[in-house]
Amino acid sequence: MDSMDLQVLATVRRWAAEGRRFALVTVAATWGSAPRPPGSWLALRDDGQVLGSVSGGCIEDDLIARMRQGGMREPTAFKLVYGATQDEALRYGLPCGGRLEVVVEPMPNPAQLEQLAALLTQRRLASRHVDLATGTVSVGQARAGEALRWDGSGLTTLHGPQWRLLIIGAGQVSQYLARMAQALDYEVTVCDPREEYGRCWDVPDARLVTSMPDDAFLAMEPDPRCAVVALTHDPKLDDMLLLEALRSPAFYVGAIGSRLNNARRQQRLAQHFDMTDAQLARLHGPVGLPIGSHTPPEIAVAILAEMTAVKNGVSIVRRDACAVPAADSAACP
Repeated sequence: MDSMDLQVLATVRRWAAEGRRFALVTVAATWGSAPRPPGSWLALRDDGQVLGSVSGGCIEDDLIARMRQGGMREPTAFKLVYGATQDEALRYGLPCGGRLEVVVEPMPNPAQLEQLAALLTQRRLASRHVDLATGTVSVGQARAGEALRWDGSGLTTLHGPQWRLLIIGAGQVSQYLARMAQALDYEVTVCDPREEYGRCWDVPDARLVTSMPDDAFLAMEPDPRCAVVALTHDPKLDDMLLLEALRSPAFYVGAIGSRLNNARRQQRLAQHFDMTDAQLARLHGPVGLPIGSHTPPEIAVAILAEMTAVKNGVSIVRRDACAVPAADSAACP
């Protein structure tokens, strides 16, 4: 669940508490290119105020017009189809062959919205099922491996807790990485026990902790929606983190440095800490995609690009080159 959908959930809960009439719109299925994936939300209030999105804008305009004209008062959820014909696809700004199906809930049950929010607060994976045939909606804890389901009459969506990123080191690369990660909906924590670095940390809403990296990582209670990146170049800090991270369910573990430094790091972890080949294979090092990064913001882009590919299940064939050719002059000796 990305931050936009979390904002939508918070907003509709507030509207419900205020007694406002509103509708919740969910993308059920898309064909062709689509700006928002299935499961995305849009909240629409009776005065036309809108939060979230389901398309590039034209479909939102149609939904707003329907609401302002007194529509969306059906007693139960219903389906709308956009792009059923080529002319309609062009009218709504959908790509060639594009088609979009959405489920509209004219007035969701406030108690169920609170139930969903409670599950997310507990960092649990939640499911929400809307049955168009019966008009019933149910919320519960999802099982690992479940996926969004839509058969034309029933929609089951999954809602997970926010993605989290732990960065080790409060240097310049970390500042760019933290800001960019926040733009990609990550909750960012930065760990650096070195006082001289912590004094200069100034990224709003990115929490700075000064404990040792392994302690900070374990305190997060890592899960499959966590990523961790070590950026200090200090084995006393980076290696301590990696010992815990590579044995954890975190979906991404990366460490800055050259290919040579990464090979030495893996050798240390194997020889002195009995880490297995399978655990070491999880380490992304040199961290980031090989895009010729030289400056701190370019390095941050490379790291986040690789994190995004891993999160989305996209395989990247890495060239035989330093992933961050000049992360700094020490990264690629």
